[in-house]
Amino acid sequence: MADDKDVLRDVWFGRIPTSFTLYQDEITEREADPYYLLLPRVSYLTLVTDKVKKHFQKVMKQEDMGEMWLEYEGTPLKWHYPIGLLFDLHASNTALPWNITVHFKNFPEKDLLHCTSNYVIEAHFMSCIKEADALKHKGQVINEMQKKDHKQLWMGLQNDKFDQFWAINRKLMEYSVEEGGFRYIPFRIYQTTSDRPFIQKLFRPVTAEGQTHTLGDLLKEMFSAAVTPDDGEKKYQVVIHGIEPVLETPLQWLSEHLSYPDNFLHISVIPMPTD
Repeated sequence: MADDKDVLRDVWFGRIPTSFTLYQDEITEREADPYYLLLPRVSYLTLVTDKVKKHFQKVMKQEDMGEMWLEYEGTPLKWHYPIGLLFDLHASNTALPWNITVHFKNFPEKDLLHCTSNYVIEAHFMSCIKEADALKHKGQVINEMQKKDHKQLWMGLQNDKFDQFWAINRKLMEYSVEEGGFRYIPFRIYQTTSDRPFIQKLFRPVTAEGQTHTLGDLLKEMFSAAVTPDDGEKKYQVVIHGIEPVLETPLQWLSEHLSYPDNFLHISVIPMPTD
C-alpha cells in the first residue's frame, strides 16, 4: 500500500471528548457526577467504557444495575458500530463534548445486541475483518495468517497499540501491481433517515477499462442524492472519520487509509444542518 503513515496515525489516534451522564430515572444512593472520557474513534463503546460503569457503580446498589447501555438524544447507541461512525452519524454537527446518557435498566432489546464480555466484541470484530478480506482477496490473506496474527490484530485494537495492529493489518492492505487494487472495496453507507441499517454492495476500485473509481463514483451508484449536481444545492454531508473527503478521492486510497480497524470504509451520509 502507499505509505501515508501519518494519515494512518491521525485516523488511529482520533478522539472524541465525551460526557457520560446517568439517566435521571436511575435509582442512586447519592447524586452521580458526570464522567468524562476521550473516546477513541476506531474502538467500540463496550470496549472502552468499563471506567464509566465503575464510576456509576459507586452511587448505585448492585440490584439496581442491569446491563449498561448508552443513548444519545433518545437513540440507543449500537456497540457493534465503531465509535467514530456513531458520532458522525448521530452527532456530527453538535457542540463537544458529546453528551451520552447511561442506562442500567430497560435494555432496548429491539435496538441493541447484548454484549456480555469482550469475547463478543472480538468475535464481531474478527468476523468483519474476514468479510472484508473475502471482498478484497477472496479471504486468502486472512486465512493464510496464523491464529497468533488474528490475536495480534485484536490485541492491538483492544490495547490501543497502533504499531502492533498495523504490523499485521498492512498485509490485509496489500495487492499486486497487475490487479491495481482490491477485488472489491469493503464499504458500508449509513443514513439516519433510512430504515435500512446500511447499503453494502459489490463495487470494484477500478473500471473494466482500468480507470480509477472515486468516492463520487461509488455514491452516484449507491446513493446518488448525496452527490450535489453542478447547479444544485448541497443536501448531504458525506463523512468518514469526521471529515468530508473530496468526491474525487480514489476509492482504493480511501480503503487503504480511512478504513476502520475492521477493514471497512464506514461512510455516513447525513442531511445538511438547517440552522
